[in-house]
Amino acid sequence: MNRKQYQYAVYLQIALLVVATGCRTPTQPFYLHEDGDLSHYLDTATAIEYPDVELPKLEDVLQAKAPLTVDNHEYEFWDVTLEECVSIALNNSKILRTVSGTAQQRQNTAAQILSGSPDGLGSTFDPAIQSSTTQSLPLTVDSDGNRTLPRGAIRASQVGGVEDALSEFDAQMSSFLSYDTTDRSRNVGAGNIFNPQQFRAWDSTQQLALSKRLATGGVATLRERVVYSRNNITPDSVGRLVASDYTVVLEAQVQHPLMRNRGTLVNRVPVVLASLNEDSSLTEFESLVRNLVADVENAYWELYCAYRNVETTQIARDSAQATARFAQLNLESGSGTAQDVAQAEEQFFAFSAQLTTALAGTNVPGNDPYGVYGRERELRNLMGIASTDGRLARPIDEPSLAAVKFDWHELTTEALYRSPELRAQKIRIKQRELECLVAKNQMLPDLNVSFSARWVGVGDTLGPSSRDGGNIPGSTFANSALADLTEGDHTEVGARLEFTPPAIGSRREKARVRNAQLQLRREEAFLQEKELAMVHQLSDAVGKLQVHYDLIHNSFQRWAAAEREVRARLAEYEGGRSPVNVVLQSQQRRALAQIEYYRSLCEYNKSIAYVHYLKGTLLDYNNIALNEGPWADKAYWDALERARERDASYFLNYGYTRPGVVRQGPVKTNVNNVMIDNETVMGDEVGEIYYEDAMPMEVLPGDVEFDSINPPLSNKAVPSPPTSTSAMDSRTRSAVVPASFEATGTSDRNVSNPYRS
Repeated sequence: MNRKQYQYAVYLQIALLVVATGCRTPTQPFYLHEDGDLSHYLDTATAIEYPDVELPKLEDVLQAKAPLTVDNHEYEFWDVTLEECVSIALNNSKILRTVSGTAQQRQNTAAQILSGSPDGLGSTFDPAIQSSTTQSLPLTVDSDGNRTLPRGAIRASQVGGVEDALSEFDAQMSSFLSYDTTDRSRNVGAGNIFNPQQFRAWDSTQQLALSKRLATGGVATLRERVVYSRNNITPDSVGRLVASDYTVVLEAQVQHPLMRNRGTLVNRVPVVLASLNEDSSLTEFESLVRNLVADVENAYWELYCAYRNVETTQIARDSAQATARFAQLNLESGSGTAQDVAQAEEQFFAFSAQLTTALAGTNVPGNDPYGVYGRERELRNLMGIASTDGRLARPIDEPSLAAVKFDWHELTTEALYRSPELRAQKIRIKQRELECLVAKNQMLPDLNVSFSARWVGVGDTLGPSSRDGGNIPGSTFANSALADLTEGDHTEVGARLEFTPPAIGSRREKARVRNAQLQLRREEAFLQEKELAMVHQLSDAVGKLQVHYDLIHNSFQRWAAAEREVRARLAEYEGGRSPVNVVLQSQQRRALAQIEYYRSLCEYNKSIAYVHYLKGTLLDYNNIALNEGPWADKAYWDALERARERDASYFLNYGYTRPGVVRQGPVKTNVNNVMIDNETVMGDEVGEIYYEDAMPMEVLPGDVEFDSINPPLSNKAVPSPPTSTSAMDSRTRSAVVPASFEATGTSDRNVSNPYRS
């Protein structure tokens, strides 16, 4: 085939190939065993998928009933005390349903819990988590088995717990086993008995080392090494006596810094920092528990006030209903007007709407957004129980009317000493002081000294280690390396001094010291600002305490005056000497005065708790103590063993500690003779005076002289709580809940005017 024919054949093949494939895009490849099942095919890289987590749900979640609303009043009263509420809340608070801060009122945390993470909220696990936190830096060793990673600035900012910091002093074992071969030509002449032209060797090394860092900054290492060597150098010659040999080395080495990182002071700083981190975690936990207790108490009194609001609104509604009845009778007898009836009707329906709002709450501006049902749900949320379980919580503790006075100097002294926020800031200052000390140590030159001692044994075989193995026949070379080692004939010593000064100018070291000093000064200034803010908050709290106590007196007298006005206006209206609008206005003013009285009473009790909150005695005020949970029995056994070891030892008093003391012992509950800023402060533990006499009252509101109608709700009849004589009127009634809440029966909602009977 000539060249021309060959070109034609190629052109024909290309044309056939183009015709066979066409002008379409490339197709998928063909697979012989493909069956068309592409169920495993994924056409997306990401998708919203459900995690494979199975965790049992709480019974309070699964068995929660429908919420109580204006059309659902199926419940039984659940009489609870404040102590019971606090106890239930603490028992159900693995996750503390509160936030940090010292504000008197905090928003509901249900939304924050639902959308947040456990890191943003406190829990009972936090102190243990901090104690078990570890750093990501492992304990490393060099090729000789010596501990590395010097302490000081690298480990000064300790973020782990005490166990992690103490692990720096744990002994670290390391070992390796290597095997190498050599097979290469050498640039030497023929017949060289020391270095043959074709050199072949078989070498193996085994090492086992145990290294420990000392509290003074040094590193002590004990290592053993076995080296096996074999090559093709002719044995029984000048170049080599035997074909192979073992070298066994037992070495002890001590490295110690002389300037930088020297001494127990700088090397124990990370341990002290770790313990201070645990103290900070405990302080934060204490403040969150305190906040939870304060939130529960505030919610308790808010619920109490909501019940009183319902009672007051019901009385006002019943008064308007009775007035409307009388106006209707006057209209029917011809002595009244339709305007009087309509005006009384309007007030009746207005109070009815207020009663519904006081019961269930509303988001309409100017009204209570919660009501009794909402306040009760908020209290349940803080207690960690179901939102609705067929019971309606009802406070049975009456708020205190006693006058409470605090000595200002004792109050500020106790607050400055016992406040968790100030204590946490002092812990941070102590941490900054230690970090500044370590930063100054890093300015010193790095001067290290090292001493080593080695015992060496060489032999044709590794063992046995008995000394009667003899030598190689015809020579003085030991037959066993271990035997030669145990003879102790070959001992080596070594010493090394290393000196590495900081970089010329020491810019980084000086900047580190300056940064540590500035952070320390900032923390000290922040502590002073915190103390100033604490005194301001205390001043405001004490002032509000007295204001609310005075408001109780004024509101009560206002209520009594409004009650007298209602009676007088009603008598004049019944005698035809006064229009109905003045009666209705007086009834409205009485309702406002009564609500204001109960609100002042609740705020007064909340103010008492808030003063204890600020001065750090709220937990003591509620008989709450924070203690560590139980350990495993083995832990107590080991601790007892260590205590017996210390008891059997001899105590050496060096006269100082390195570092110095960073704590003054447990927080004292009595501030007598407490040292604050190097000054002895004399004070009283409690600091308040209770006057248990009843609040002086000039007049008492009397009984309401009109019939009552059933409220637009129904509930199950349950035993009434013990009756008590209220300080606000002369009739006996239930301790907290209005009488209408014990009433049975239903009202006819189909009647257009329920006040007409």
